[in-house]
Amino acid sequence: MTTTIETTPILDVLHRMYAAWTAADADAFAAEYTDDATVVLPGTFHQGRAAVRDFMANAFTGRLKDTRGIDEPQDIRLVGKDTAIVVSKTAVLMVGEQDVPPDRQRIGTWVLTRQDGRWLVAAFANSPAH
Repeated sequence: MTTTIETTPILDVLHRMYAAWTAADADAFAAEYTDDATVVLPGTFHQGRAAVRDFMANAFTGRLKDTRGIDEPQDIRLVGKDTAIVVSKTAVLMVGEQDVPPDRQRIGTWVLTRQDGRWLVAAFANSPAH
């Protein structure tokens, strides 16, 4: 069952995450995930908020240092009353880049859940867009 929803609270989660990315703040980034969240990226799997935090902390001091995450939601829908699915165009803008090369463009799927009135990311996965 898909229902109409107010998308602002869901989009706010993504905005806070990408603001944390820009600030290289792994704690704030991971705070938007559930305790048992899963993240699947090409070739990797992370389970739990702590694992997401550790992955991002290492990335922010390594390969993602001074980068910017990009997320452009293409579809947002509610399944039931406390689960939202967001499909986005996602990418990482590397230092000095104005545009993301086609080989680094991704399609991401976010699953958010509402817990105690707050939307959190329960799962994220992405794959190459091309």
